[in-house]
Amino acid sequence: MLVYDATKAQFLSDNNDHDIEEVILSHYRATTGRSVNPSELRSWKESLGCMAKVLSDRDIPDDIGVAIELHIPQTSKRIDLILTGRNAKGDKQVVLIELKQWEKARSTVKDAIVETYIGGGVRESVHPSYQAWSYSALFEGFNEAVYLGGIQVHPCAYLHNYGRDGVIDSDFYAGYIAKAPLFLKGTEERAKLRGYIKQYLQIGDNKEVLLELANSPIRPSKALADSLKKLLKAQSEFVLIDDQKEIYESILAAARTTSDEQSKVIIIEGGPGTGKTILALHLLVQLISDGLNGKYVSKNAAPRKVYEAKLVGSMTRSRFSSLFAGSGGFIESEPNSFDMLIVDEAHRLNEKSGLYGNLGDNQIKELIAAAKCSVFFIDEDQRVTMADIGSKQAIRDFAVASGAEVEEYELASQFRCSGSDGYLAWLNNTLDIRATANEQLTSEEYEFKVFDSPDELHHAIKAKNIHNRARVVAGYCWPWRSKKDKQAYDITIGESYQRQWNLDQDGSLWIIAENSIEQVGCIHTCQGLEVDYIGVIIGPDLIVRDGEVITSAEQRHSNDRSIRGYKKLKKENPELAQKKADLIIKNTYRTLMTRGMRGCYLYCTDSETNEYFRSRLTNELASTQIEPVGVAD
Repeated sequence: MLVYDATKAQFLSDNNDHDIEEVILSHYRATTGRSVNPSELRSWKESLGCMAKVLSDRDIPDDIGVAIELHIPQTSKRIDLILTGRNAKGDKQVVLIELKQWEKARSTVKDAIVETYIGGGVRESVHPSYQAWSYSALFEGFNEAVYLGGIQVHPCAYLHNYGRDGVIDSDFYAGYIAKAPLFLKGTEERAKLRGYIKQYLQIGDNKEVLLELANSPIRPSKALADSLKKLLKAQSEFVLIDDQKEIYESILAAARTTSDEQSKVIIIEGGPGTGKTILALHLLVQLISDGLNGKYVSKNAAPRKVYEAKLVGSMTRSRFSSLFAGSGGFIESEPNSFDMLIVDEAHRLNEKSGLYGNLGDNQIKELIAAAKCSVFFIDEDQRVTMADIGSKQAIRDFAVASGAEVEEYELASQFRCSGSDGYLAWLNNTLDIRATANEQLTSEEYEFKVFDSPDELHHAIKAKNIHNRARVVAGYCWPWRSKKDKQAYDITIGESYQRQWNLDQDGSLWIIAENSIEQVGCIHTCQGLEVDYIGVIIGPDLIVRDGEVITSAEQRHSNDRSIRGYKKLKKENPELAQKKADLIIKNTYRTLMTRGMRGCYLYCTDSETNEYFRSRLTNELASTQIEPVGVAD
């Protein structure tokens, strides 16, 4: 989608003889049917006015192409400004310019991240050079005219209100500035930007290159699929077996036969360790290799960050982000703009999107509308926040309303928890999620232990962390003091156990970061991922009295967003609020206690609850846990 296109001469006329922001707004309304907020209108006025000064150079041909608000392939983002033409040899050239009105910024310890004033407050944002470079990389990965070599893209960033201060242009960001030069405030900087443009655009194209770029088919390059294949080859557990293979072939057949006239929605249900993510990644690789246009989508950022880290060296971050996306990025997607969307952890989908939960209509509806074939992997027992709306029935309802064909499958093969279906059934019964015949845990294949102190549990998990594949997690019942005070402890239990929540700098990579065995993770950093051994601390939000499992949302810390809305709902409908909170808390611990592929170690802050879990083990299993585990000094 292209909002505004013109030659340089026409652009300068629109700026000098008219109000450029009103011209762009008129085009925007005609293209999208929507308007923009006053701040964006002001940004058009200021930034495009500054660009008009840059382009008022007689050595820049009057007939180069000028594009404003060009839609980026595979995203809902738009590029501020693109200039097109040819170099002296006649090669097709594009100069991509990211425009910012920033005046100040602060550096951070995070790669390519700065802090600046945005949207009424100081927030983190990607460095403008990184942003421009990542946008150009998307064209290299998905725009056929670019990745086949017909058009060359040169990114840069222009911060026309920002004077050089050694922060935005510091050595920390030099790698990205080298890929996308940074031009700042002042006449000297303006001259440098003119020189950059004239280096590539020496012959006008009368918008020919621009229109070829905008109208080029959106297809993934072969390099993207090759990178994903390397990820699968490196993981021996990524081999499809039995029902996984059967469902995989059925989904491929469905995806290859969809059309604009007949879309399809596929629902795959499966519990922990049934291979939902393995299957999703295989589908992404094959369908991308087939030349189809699609994405892997997940609400939770942690799995995406882990996959990104594993692909370092074989795929750029910008290309990765074009294939792996959050669930809130499809609000503005055109109908059927993707051949397929593979939605993992669909039970975590929300109704609204955006930082404040005020954007869009419904994520399920938006995902179905955006793709000819949408595939939803779901486990309703892993809904762990008040905002989670993903259910099979909701997906069916939106699919039927859209006129899509619906196919449903169920994964049964168990990989996590040493393949112990009995452990999962026992856990459902023990947490009072649903009644099963498994009142006692009898399986010796899966190692489950109950500890009398958090120190013993943490020491035991640390001993299992031979290959960086063991972690300790807990319910969100303690404050996150260390986020502001790096020396403060978050989780304090008794006189000796003091730990911090997962480090802020690790973020979603906590589960694979070095030394993170020393910290404690939560549901937000481990859902959708697994380790060999998981240590779980059950906090005061779940206790057992006389065999009855009792939950208390009030015992969750107020910073825990998973129960946001509980207090308001409790005033309106106490019974419904308790029912929802009860399910969320139980599902949270069920999810935490199924992250371990080989074993789960448990400690409960409430002694009666600790004894309850121990009492649910067979005498043989319980007898192996009488001797206390030594704690390191």
